[in-house]
Amino acid sequence: MLRLVLILAAAPALAPAAPPAAPADCIVLDDFSRASVGEFPGGWEARRDEGKTVYRVSEEGGRRFLRALSEGLGIQAGRPTESWNLATHPVLAWSWRPRRFPRGADERQAATNDSALAVYVAVPHSKLRGPRAVKYIWSERVPVGTALSSNSGLTRVRVLRSGLPASPDAWVEERVNALEDWRAAFAESQTPKVGGIAVLTDADDTRSTAAGDYAGFRACRR
Repeated sequence: MLRLVLILAAAPALAPAAPPAAPADCIVLDDFSRASVGEFPGGWEARRDEGKTVYRVSEEGGRRFLRALSEGLGIQAGRPTESWNLATHPVLAWSWRPRRFPRGADERQAATNDSALAVYVAVPHSKLRGPRAVKYIWSERVPVGTALSSNSGLTRVRVLRSGLPASPDAWVEERVNALEDWRAAFAESQTPKVGGIAVLTDADDTRSTAAGDYAGFRACRR
């Protein structure tokens, strides 16, 4: 399993483009509305250069989103979120939809630990080992609610969705209490400072192909 993108913990924060107006209870982290279609999104970084071929901005029905297509790769992309204060906005909201599950993937096994969709909340921890993170996944076969661990315990995994969507083109809206999930995952009571968010659509362990879409990342009040 790849270590989470180190830029979220160690690199200087990138200056994000001014987001469009958001509902009073939410802050837009990235909705890709200012990104160029067909390109890797500005303000994001990939762990390796090949990742910029995996993640591209797409548009459908006037909505822009991040499309991921991984062919035998396992490379994360992430962006700093300096404006996100978990104390006031503990909820992370976004939309996603799987387009193709990696063949034979099962996140419970190291040899098949690939996912069509994964979203991380990363907190700086160690320059050598990288950040700690809570990872939310949409699995093809692991039951919803399953708690897993990876990256020597630095990443705690929660299965939010399992199986095929009701409609292959329908977006699914997620809202998770990232603060409560963090405290439960790492048995801590303090409120950490988020370094950034990241996504991972990977197919390296199964040597297959995975695809999925991400949209509308927001930090919201309870």
